[in-house]
Amino acid sequence: MAVFSTSLPVAIGSDHAGFAYKTELIAWLGQKGFQVKDFGTYSTDSVDYPDFAHPTAASVEKGEAAFGILLCGSANGVCMTANKHAGIRAGLAFMPDVARVIRQHNDANIICIPARFVALPLAQEMIDIFTSTAFEGGRHQTRINKIAC
Repeated sequence: MAVFSTSLPVAIGSDHAGFAYKTELIAWLGQKGFQVKDFGTYSTDSVDYPDFAHPTAASVEKGEAAFGILLCGSANGVCMTANKHAGIRAGLAFMPDVARVIRQHNDANIICIPARFVALPLAQEMIDIFTSTAFEGGRHQTRINKIAC
């Protein structure tokens, strides 16, 4: 069961290291009934990850996308970049339990995946978990309220 609206698109972006996965994930998400807004990159040519993480995060931040997916080699760069945006809670997921907890405890609205360190089927499994896990609220909401500067 999806906890994110399917009436809004999924925002997705990557650098060159995540390009192949991004391409596969866009097709896979479409098969699952999601609309997708692709913020690039559009090839394996070397690029700067902030050029794609910022517009992806801005789309989620403005409410133009239900949630976001960012990919790069380690996922650290895109995660740090996305988290510069107010209202964005990007979480780096490298295993299923982490994908679950960033939703349950942190109310993450962008999942960041390290394309050089996880297999594509694992990335898909983590996105499935991310999109079907609800935020628990309660004591976690108190903590979320303290994140913004």
